Amino acid sequence: MLLTSTLPTAARLLASTLVDAAPASRATQGKELSGNLVFCHFMVGIVGDRTSAADYDDDMKRAKALGIDAFALNIGVDSYTDTQLGYAYESAANNDMAVFISFDFNWYNTGQASDVGQMIAEYGIKDAQLTVDGGKVFASSFAGDGLDVSTLRSTVSSAASGMEVYFAPNFHPGQGDFSQLDGALNWLGWPNNGNNKAPNGSGNVTVQDGDSAYKQALGDKGYIAPVSPWFSTHFGPEVSYSKNWVFPSDTLWFDRWNEIVALKSRFLEIITWNDYGESHYIGPLASKHYDDGNSKWTNDMPHGGWLDMSKPFIGAYKAGDSDVTSYIDNEEVIYWYRQNKRDLNCDATDTTMVDASNSSGNYFKGKPNGWETMKDLVYVVTLLKDAATLEVHSGDQSQTFQAEAGAHVFSVPMGIGKQTFAVTRNGVAVDGLSGDSLKDITNTCSCGLYNFNAYVGTLPAQASDPLGADGLASLTAGLHVSTCENKPSLGSSATQAKATGAATKPRVVEAMVTPA
Repeated sequence: MLLTSTLPTAARLLASTLVDAAPASRATQGKELSGNLVFCHFMVGIVGDRTSAADYDDDMKRAKALGIDAFALNIGVDSYTDTQLGYAYESAANNDMAVFISFDFNWYNTGQASDVGQMIAEYGIKDAQLTVDGGKVFASSFAGDGLDVSTLRSTVSSAASGMEVYFAPNFHPGQGDFSQLDGALNWLGWPNNGNNKAPNGSGNVTVQDGDSAYKQALGDKGYIAPVSPWFSTHFGPEVSYSKNWVFPSDTLWFDRWNEIVALKSRFLEIITWNDYGESHYIGPLASKHYDDGNSKWTNDMPHGGWLDMSKPFIGAYKAGDSDVTSYIDNEEVIYWYRQNKRDLNCDATDTTMVDASNSSGNYFKGKPNGWETMKDLVYVVTLLKDAATLEVHSGDQSQTFQAEAGAHVFSVPMGIGKQTFAVTRNGVAVDGLSGDSLKDITNTCSCGLYNFNAYVGTLPAQASDPLGADGLASLTAGLHVSTCENKPSLGSSATQAKATGAATKPRVVEAMVTPA
């Protein structure tokens, strides 16, 4: 998230006056949804360059097509927050999507219950506002343990003619008062050591351990289970929020979805749509946003395949089904890998090899903390209606697998060079499911950096997904090499992914994670 300005008090007071003047009948407006609901965390703090509701339309349409019910709009106290919220709510209404506010307590403080309540009341009357359980306005947070929930509720009710709130913040078991809540979000969607870092000798806390802790704290109340594909961040001294660590992610996206369809929580939240700084974005790189420095590891690293992979799992989750096979509409191959093996040495040119502010305790020099937990493998998920044969070539590494119908994951050791994939059925190539990746695995430090982000590709190949000008603006800031430019370098998937025909013979987290 970008650094923020002070809360626009005058604008908030004016808005609350308008809310006070709203007729009582408006307090129950919104978009009422029921059943198992899917949310996705959306960082408003990096999209201050958007100029109209239309700038949100593509995000809304993509999310809705996937089966996402609502965006959780993460907000700080930026000067443009209200403007962007207005655009987002308008676009959601235009595209039959729901949204709700998630207050980020990196920027808010727990003494601002009245301010939070006023904002909930202001936006709770809008058509796209998510409501549940008979008109209760849904609201959430990142962190916020210690917030006076009683004051929040009374503020909302007073400001908006008896409006009720379904408050499901990211309070933590053992820290926040869960008796005051309607539900709660578990943010920590990655295996961790219990102290905000990768598992190590001091601890190993699984995501399912977090599920258990939250479910015990909540009882019958609504649990928002986290689903996240990856975590890698690598901010150096060129920014004030330096941080450099990973959580083991490898097959997390696939494994977690299988846990989710078995868990059957009332809600789930994908973390995230557009937090590029921590590499857990599933939305497009081309989605309009400012560059907070993340382009150093996100340029040419699309994640759209993860978006595709989640669709049948979302269908199964909503239906209460544990088998995703019948929810696969189109056969597809999704593959991902890091562009370098983990033992590549980039110390001579990496931006984190110098001192930086470390008040957060999240800054480490050189390779990101936890790098040893990441495996040197290429991962492939097949979404198939019928059994087929999968062949994978990673450099000089090749393996062939028998893939059954449904969703299955495979892995091959990373090999330097081209990455090629082919699916055949009865010896005949399956249309669209053979081709080369646009991204090779190399033994070169791209832009001089350690990059533990993932490249995600698909077959059939997706169209190119380049960062825009705003999203590339800080790529060269702080680099120790002069070989990188502020521009995408991948070609077009639609034209460069080649069909290979028939297969050839094989060549024998309890922790608080700060959003960027």
